[in-house]
This record gives sequence, C-alpha cells and structure tokens, in this order.
Amino acid sequence: MAISGVTDYTNTYAGYTNSAKKAEESVKTSTVELKTPTGGTKTEQIKTGYSNVNDYSKYLQGKYSYMNTGTTSMQGVPTTVSVSGAFLKKCMNDPEKAKYLEENLAAIPDSVKSLCNSVKMAPGSPVVTYATYKIDDNGNISMMSGSTNDPDGKIARENAERKAKEKKEQEEKAAKRREEKKAEEEKAAERRAERKAANEAAADTDGYTVSATGTDIKAVTQKVIAASLGMSTPAGAGFDIKA
Repeated sequence: MAISGVTDYTNTYAGYTNSAKKAEESVKTSTVELKTPTGGTKTEQIKTGYSNVNDYSKYLQGKYSYMNTGTTSMQGVPTTVSVSGAFLKKCMNDPEKAKYLEENLAAIPDSVKSLCNSVKMAPGSPVVTYATYKIDDNGNISMMSGSTNDPDGKIARENAERKAKEKKEQEEKAAKRREEKKAEEEKAAERRAERKAANEAAADTDGYTVSATGTDIKAVTQKVIAASLGMSTPAGAGFDIKA
C-alpha cells in the first residue's frame, strides 16, 4: 500500500531534480578571447544557456563579486557596479553579448586603478572619492566619479575656521559701532536736555535789555552800567531802557 504524502513528496522532488538537471545540462561553456584594458587579450571561459536571470547572476557574481552587490572597495575607492536585469536576460543565452558583458566586467578593477593614477597627476594631486558604473538595458555603459584635493578634510577645516574668525570679527565690529552710536545718541540726548532746561530757566526769569547811544565809548558804557544798576545817569547822558 502506497502512502500518498510520501508519494507526492517523492514525485515533487523527482520533478525538481529533473528540472535542475535539465537546467544544468542547458548551460554551455565556451572558451573565448577577451580584450584587456592594456590592449591585449586573455583566454577565458564563459557560460551561457541559463534558464533564468537569477542563476546567470549567481554565475557572474562568482567571477565578478562586485556586480550588483552594492558598494565595494577598489584601490580604496568606494565603487558600485550595476547591470540591468533586462540586459542580463539578453546575455544569458547569447554568447556574443555574454562575451561583451564579461569583457567589460573584468576590466573594471584595472579601469578604477587607471582612473586613480590619472587623477593624481592633476594640479593639487587630488584623489578619487567614488566610482559608479552602470550598464543599461541595451548594454550601454555609463560611469561617474568624484575627486577631491582635500581627502583628510584639512583644507575644509581651515576654511571653516577662517570664515568663523572673520564672522566673529565682523560681529565684534558691528557691536562696537552699535555701542558708539548709542553713546553718541545718549550725548545728543543730554545736550538736548541741557538746552531745554536752560530755555525753561530763561523763560522763568524776568529780564530786560539796556541800550545806550553816544559818541564816546566810555560814556556809552557808563550809561549802560548805570541803567543796569538802577543808578542815575551822568548829567547830560541819555539812555533808552527797553523792557
């Protein structure tokens, strides 16, 4: 008597095994000549005939660990290599496209090294800070990279300190100008208050004006003195008192 559960499992396992076996049998290995970044070639074995992109990606990642695995370090530079799933699908059963893909994937480490060496020769001896490679649905390759003359941040820190010092000096000058202006305004207010007080004091005092005329300065002066003191003027002298 057969046990249905065991029979179903056995049939399923057998089906899976047969499917995996067929998938493995469909994969073909080819020996090809791949171009190198130095202009030469190298003999390499590549595989095609995969039934799905996942298996093909695993094969490629076994050879090129940096493909579609996030950021990795090459020459100390954070590097990202992304290949479109659509292009992987085109390559997995096409030996020519697969050769093109592996040729370029294999060249990336040397390309990053060449990039770093070339950038160092620029003025200021900058260093590369990152590199990104992308292969799109049609196999077109795009790359971006960044570099800096200040890898340890020393220049940035010095600039920040200089700007902070200049800002502080400007603020101190502005504060001094405000204090000087305030002091001037206070002095002006004091002078206005003094003038106001003097005017008010003069308004509260009865005053008069004395004048005299004549042909002799001494005599005219005596007339004014006498009038101011309420004294009689000398005989023959005349004066006008204007209240």
